[in-house]
Amino acid sequence: MAGVRLINVWKEFDNVVAVKNMTLEVKDGEFMILLGPSGCGKTTTLRMIAGLEEPTRGQIYIGDRLVADPEKDVFVPPKDRDIAMVFQSYALYPHMTVYDNIAFPLKLRKVPKNEIDRRVREVAELLGLTELLKRKPRELSGGQRQRVALGRAIIRKPQVFLMDEPLSNLDAKLRVKMRAELKKLQKQLGVTTIYVTHDQVEAMTMGDRIAVINIGVLQQVGTPEEVYNKPSNTFVAGFIGTPPMNFLKGTLLEDGRMDFGEFLLRLTPDQFEISKDYVGKTLTLGIRPEDIYDAELSPIQDEENTVVGRVEILENLGNEKIVHVSIGEHSLTASLPPESKAREGSKIKLVLNIRKAHLFRESGDAIF
Repeated sequence: MAGVRLINVWKEFDNVVAVKNMTLEVKDGEFMILLGPSGCGKTTTLRMIAGLEEPTRGQIYIGDRLVADPEKDVFVPPKDRDIAMVFQSYALYPHMTVYDNIAFPLKLRKVPKNEIDRRVREVAELLGLTELLKRKPRELSGGQRQRVALGRAIIRKPQVFLMDEPLSNLDAKLRVKMRAELKKLQKQLGVTTIYVTHDQVEAMTMGDRIAVINIGVLQQVGTPEEVYNKPSNTFVAGFIGTPPMNFLKGTLLEDGRMDFGEFLLRLTPDQFEISKDYVGKTLTLGIRPEDIYDAELSPIQDEENTVVGRVEILENLGNEKIVHVSIGEHSLTASLPPESKAREGSKIKLVLNIRKAHLFRESGDAIF
């Protein structure tokens, strides 16, 4: 097995910079997620690791082996990189059975027949495909086709798996099931895996670490807990979390409060100590919907961080109520328990758990 390293990697298409100065280290055996919106450069990054695209600048290593460096005129083709790719489209051969689809990479390598048979049956057993080996892809469900595509990748015993949104064609229920299966499988095999997705729930539930990318630039790398609880900037803070984090623009005052026009909030002494150099400046306070409470049910009492607003929209999800509240020109989304008496069009008093808040500079970078 092997880790993967990208050092100052750039990719330009004509005048468009798709990936900008990316440095990223994926540890041996790690499940790394490349997460970001459509067009952010995550698939281009994956394709450069695979050898399907050549970097404009920078170096790419698989294990200790340099596989791409334009300055040294090094470019190892995909077939010699010992990687296996799983695509969104499955890319199965329609005229072949499940058995032959899984066996195909080994047949190309002229592996002996009895060894191929042993390994196909081993992989089929692992993926629950034993009963389906004689079927053609058209006779399979989406989830079964996805498992066949995985089987074809696994059978090669590569150093690295590269996966490009492999679950996005599945329905929601099957996607949840396959996420769990895929994570369990990766842990069993211990193969370094780089997985591209724009689905932050997928990223949070599957990855050992997440690399968040926006407009070709790496924004933050960390565990799911780190990127959720300590986002490096407003992009990461707003992209991860459902419903997304609330952002309120206000001015930091000398007494440790923030003025938002219609209301004031008070930072904790520790928060103010960290941010006091920004007194008089416009800052953005971020707070997640689950850290805003209905005052009638609030586990904390904090008059200075209590606001009154009007419920504009209420989404009743059964286990929680998502309320969208307007306070003058500001709006807040809160995730409240089902017992909340919040009603559309009515007033509501909300308590903000200011200890869980984040503060960002005008540039978008986090202060805390």
